[in-house]
Amino acid sequence: MLAGDTDAFRLLVREYRLMIRSYVGSQLHRSDETDDLSQEVFMSAYRNLDQFDLDGDFGAWLRGIARNKLLMYFRTTQRRSQRESKFREEVAQLLEHDLEKIFVRQNNFAIEALLRCISKLPDRMRHVVRAGLEGTKAAALAEELSTSLGAIYNLNYRASSLLRECVKAEIG
Repeated sequence: MLAGDTDAFRLLVREYRLMIRSYVGSQLHRSDETDDLSQEVFMSAYRNLDQFDLDGDFGAWLRGIARNKLLMYFRTTQRRSQRESKFREEVAQLLEHDLEKIFVRQNNFAIEALLRCISKLPDRMRHVVRAGLEGTKAAALAEELSTSLGAIYNLNYRASSLLRECVKAEIG
């Protein structure tokens, strides 16, 4: 085995493959990462066969390699994640002012579209919407309009649907 006999090593891979994949998979969530790291464990073991103590437990030796590969993987992914996070922060800082302008412009445009759409509603619906925006209770509005509470809710529902369609059409 220490002489680099690939056929003998292939048998060892078959014997320990499930154990190593299970060990690695218990620490990782994606199967492609588990497969890649498990393969790296066996490639590293093959390259370093001369370091294996023949009186030792081969499975334990492989788990040690797997543990070290996992530690390196987590360090690398943590550093990569920190770099990506820092990059996102830098980009956000560079674009923050421009994005804020766009956001305000879009909000103003949406509010203007909503106001235009409210003005297109039939009188009773427009009255219900404005009363709702002013915080008037539905029961008080029903009394004011001499109608039932259910009718107010129905008018509000229909007005909301019409407004949603109108604003979509206005904004495009």
